[in-house]
Amino acid sequence: MAGNSKRRGAVRKPGSKKGARVGSGGQGRQALEGRGPTPKAEDRVSHPAARRKAAAERRAAAAPKRSRSGAPSSAKGTEAEVVCGRNAVVEALRAEVPASTLYVATRIDADDRVREVLRTASARGLALMEVTKPELDRLTGGAVHQGLAIQVPPHAYVHPEDLLEAAEEAGRAPLIVALDGVTDPRNLGAVLRSAAAFGADGVLLPERRAAGVTASAWKVSAGAAARVPVARATNLVRALTSLKEAGCFVVGLDGEGPTPIGELELATSPLVLVAGSEGKGLSRLVRETCDVVAAIPIASSVESLNAAVATGIALYEVARLRREG
Repeated sequence: MAGNSKRRGAVRKPGSKKGARVGSGGQGRQALEGRGPTPKAEDRVSHPAARRKAAAERRAAAAPKRSRSGAPSSAKGTEAEVVCGRNAVVEALRAEVPASTLYVATRIDADDRVREVLRTASARGLALMEVTKPELDRLTGGAVHQGLAIQVPPHAYVHPEDLLEAAEEAGRAPLIVALDGVTDPRNLGAVLRSAAAFGADGVLLPERRAAGVTASAWKVSAGAAARVPVARATNLVRALTSLKEAGCFVVGLDGEGPTPIGELELATSPLVLVAGSEGKGLSRLVRETCDVVAAIPIASSVESLNAAVATGIALYEVARLRREG
């Protein structure tokens, strides 16, 4: 009967641990509250999207510093590069290419190359990401990766004027190499290696229609890219003109130049050696900017020298003349 408080079970016994429930909502309060909205995929630790987000944050942390002009020091090619393939990855790590992340396919068949890569990556503290084959296919653009790939951050270029600072601090005449229209990164890597061998203070590149410091250049340079500063100029002619105003002489390399490079009287002065592409050579405006056009004597049966070879010979001759002078 309604309102009959004397019936059994109508009133809790004294000392009961349970308190009175108020309203129907109180009976399932915890169930009604739930666990909140489902987290985004990139916020779940074990989700592939979270791993991609972490890798992107590491790339952002490794982004190039700004030069003193205020612009990013890598004015072009700010995207990271992926090197894939077992042999390519092994060679890149041996050449001390500044990799940031190592990608390894799940259930990879380990051989000597894979074990060497894993040891090197562990010793250098590289981030190790285990990914599926479809994910690795996407990262490498469908290239043959054999289950291995490394990510190389963009190179940190300096301002052209910064190339003079090291020579000024050491109290010696600056020696800079400029490349006009050299588009093969392997040639750039060979030039960097020669620049390091013969004491050049840096290499100057144009931003457009020219090779940059990629993984291919790193491998050919045998690690010299880490020791030789590289600058990029929006306009090569203007950059050469600024270096001339700072006291440098600009010497262009051309097979038909009137002065043999081995007899260059300006060798002991602040110097900028300019090499052109193997096919077109020096552009007209760059040639007009040069104070001297020098040649490397070669046999008449050979049409021209590779840009990297010509630069190496010219640097050797300048270094020899400076020692003798």
